[in-house]
Amino acid sequence: MRRLSGQVLALTVAISLALGAVAVVKMDLMKPTVVAGSSSMATADDWWPFAIDAAKGGDLSKVEAIDYVPLKTAEKAWNLCVLFPHLQDSYWLSVNYGIAEETKRLGVKFTLLQAGGYANLPKQIAQYDDCLAAGADAILLGAISEAGLAAKIKEGMAKGVVNIAFVNPVLETPITARITPDFYAKGFETGEYVKKLLGDKSGKAVGFPGPQGSGWAETYMSGFRDSTATGNVTLLAEMFGEASVPAQLRLVEDALQTHPEMTVIWGGGAAAEAAIGAVVDAGRDDITIIASYENQTLLSAVRDGKLLAFATEYPVIMGRIGVDLAVRALEKKDYERILLVTPGLVDKANVAAFDTTQIFAPEGFQPVFSAE
Repeated sequence: MRRLSGQVLALTVAISLALGAVAVVKMDLMKPTVVAGSSSMATADDWWPFAIDAAKGGDLSKVEAIDYVPLKTAEKAWNLCVLFPHLQDSYWLSVNYGIAEETKRLGVKFTLLQAGGYANLPKQIAQYDDCLAAGADAILLGAISEAGLAAKIKEGMAKGVVNIAFVNPVLETPITARITPDFYAKGFETGEYVKKLLGDKSGKAVGFPGPQGSGWAETYMSGFRDSTATGNVTLLAEMFGEASVPAQLRLVEDALQTHPEMTVIWGGGAAAEAAIGAVVDAGRDDITIIASYENQTLLSAVRDGKLLAFATEYPVIMGRIGVDLAVRALEKKDYERILLVTPGLVDKANVAAFDTTQIFAPEGFQPVFSAE
């Protein structure tokens, strides 16, 4: 088993001490708190300071909690090229919102290209070439696959283009900077939460982490797997697939047939959304659903009691900070090479108090593909 970080150990202590519903868990604290991240509701003008972990000097053995404060403005209207794996759910729409707002605040330009899904690696590779050909000053990369894009990232870095990995991990390939969730901690956190809520009861879980080969799905799964290696939840199966509701629905329906003893569905936002309807159709009101990350639909599902909880990784904030990192690097200003978003846990007990402006785009927000 992977050695647990101090953050995960702190989480475990917090959960074991909690009575009843667990409030938002800040994993760098020994007790629950109501709002993670900013201490006040974020707006386009004052979303900072934001509490986040930084690997000082890019050294993961020297992780410290910091309050992130962005630049006031950019020195020039830099051209940023942004690559998304897709825009087929509200998660990436929220990242898009964060990018659009922060580029506007700083006074820089951006162009967004999306590949249409995790099966479309060749398209994202071609889009990376498009960014280079267009003379982008920086590329913000939501990578479909690090291995698949490693050669392109190296090419861009060799040409002096700033490369910022955000949301999806780029761990081994040399890159300017990265901001990602602590995927392992989120998988582990949600496993501990389910075990605590079950109490004296036992559970049998199937995991739906997301697309194999993405890196993040495997890391989410490893965290949940390690959590359920002990305690009252047995992991029956791991079912990987495209991070879309239709693809995840097929997997959930297969699991309901193949594993009728299943009482816990754990997975990504699309899997949880698909599972909510699938368990109703199957007449299975004995199944608990929990999500390792969020989308807009899950917010109302938590409020309505259809979803136990979701672990948030603040998509809007990752978009904002990704832009700020790029501008800092371009302007030779100090910046953190590795940032890890400390997850918060949103459940029915705290959802009304949680600052959702850091998580979701406003209702009615439409994708923004460029800003001059």
